Amino acid sequence: MDHETTGNRKDAHLDLCATGEVEPAQNSTLLECVRLVHCAMPEMAVEDVDLSTPFLGKRLRAPLLVTGMTGGTERAGKVNRDLAELAERHGVAFGVGSQRAMAESTARALSYQVRDVAPTVALVGNIGLYQAVQMGVDGVRRLGDAIGADGMALHLNAGQELTQPEGDRDFRGGYPVVEALAKAFGDRLLVKETGCGISPEVARRLMELGVRNIDVSGLGGTSWVRVEQLRASGMQAQLGAEYSSWGIPTAAATVSVRRAVGPEVRLVASGGIRTGLEMAKAIAIGADLAGMALPLFRAQQEGGLEGADKALQVILAGLRQALVLTGSRSCAELRRKPVVMTGELKDWLAAL
Repeated sequence: MDHETTGNRKDAHLDLCATGEVEPAQNSTLLECVRLVHCAMPEMAVEDVDLSTPFLGKRLRAPLLVTGMTGGTERAGKVNRDLAELAERHGVAFGVGSQRAMAESTARALSYQVRDVAPTVALVGNIGLYQAVQMGVDGVRRLGDAIGADGMALHLNAGQELTQPEGDRDFRGGYPVVEALAKAFGDRLLVKETGCGISPEVARRLMELGVRNIDVSGLGGTSWVRVEQLRASGMQAQLGAEYSSWGIPTAAATVSVRRAVGPEVRLVASGGIRTGLEMAKAIAIGADLAGMALPLFRAQQEGGLEGADKALQVILAGLRQALVLTGSRSCAELRRKPVVMTGELKDWLAAL
């Protein structure tokens, strides 16, 4: 693929995510079907809440992964550096976007370099499954090493690729590569979707191959199918419109995958999570961490690093408030509290 095409695509993605309608109104995480039970007498103070959680061999101060979104251009590099510095300030994890552009051209590597502003952050590299098929384990390892990553995310995005005009069309040979990467990276490998969700069947297969970190990345937030639809024309645009609501809602994916894999897998719930209360709901139904990118990216675009910092402060304050109001001193306690699940979410779980 032409290197300039990849860079242009990355900047187009940023433009659309900053201002475009990339969250179709009809899509839902189904987190509105999750209700936490109020504790009228929590017998604790806000400072008693401990949000810390382990991830990729480090201890996060809060259970949040700023999920991989971009890279490959000067503008993308600024976004990565600001959000990585934000993650460093708050002790949360940070992931770069797909390093495909970096693999195609070393000149693009600088846009993924964030260690000088985030020396201790839990840093996650990122490559697509079908690029990993082509470059092999050693090629994936080199990408992670080049940015000083603590772990590597392998993203699954068949829905996006099928709508992307220059996207992949051959999705064979994925599982053997996952198995090889799981052996090579161990518990430093994170397998993630990109907004269409992971089913319990796929999650079980991933676990059997040795994967110990899964990000369900469900339907309900940024639709990368919609992003590609907005870039496309002709038949691809028509198909993108038809499939921009394709996927497993985040809440349904989180609950069903947790039931499928048990406690062995660290589970990240991302896809449309925008507030601290939604983070709390995701944790209560089975996630170890929540992931988000769009609200922090938009805050960064509007107000720079300080704007993103203010947005994250509100999100983390909302998470702490949810723990206090459920009488939970930690995320582990929150997962043991009763949860009410209603409506369409119950239908999804019955089917899954």
